[in-house]
Amino acid sequence: MTDKSTQAKLVLAGPVGVGKTTAIRAITDGDLISTEMPMSSGPIDDKHTTTVALDFSSLVLDEETELLVFGLPGQAHFHFMRPIVLNGAFGVIVLLDGRSRDLADQCRLWLEICIEHAPNAQIVIGVTHTDLMRDFSITPLREHAFLAGVAVPIFTIDARNRPETLQLMRVLLLSAH
Repeated sequence: MTDKSTQAKLVLAGPVGVGKTTAIRAITDGDLISTEMPMSSGPIDDKHTTTVALDFSSLVLDEETELLVFGLPGQAHFHFMRPIVLNGAFGVIVLLDGRSRDLADQCRLWLEICIEHAPNAQIVIGVTHTDLMRDFSITPLREHAFLAGVAVPIFTIDARNRPETLQLMRVLLLSAH
């Protein structure tokens, strides 16, 4: 990077277990700084740890731009981290779990959180774990966002898959410009 480099802040948000930490590992260049700790209430499926403050890594976009990538903790009792981490974000990737019975409510909640704490940020939604659902349809989620007055791109992704996660980030970057 040159002396005239710029930095942009991207945040991944969403409930516990959707793949935020995994997605950050998939798209960034550097080591992940993570605050993963054992889950106090016991494991959820195969998940034994959870983010308790934030995750952080970075990605060099071009010779002049470094993307600072942060992950929010998904548990409600870490809500105090939301304004801290979302402050100054140009964009937010909201990850949601396609297996969730309250997917529409989770979508509404996380959109409200992002709009409250980062009102000028661009938002894109990625729905994970849809490969585990026989008849998953993204249409109701798109309709729910539209009825809520929020026009955001929504995609299904595998957070472990670098090309898919980078594509979600590209859509966000294009939306921001």
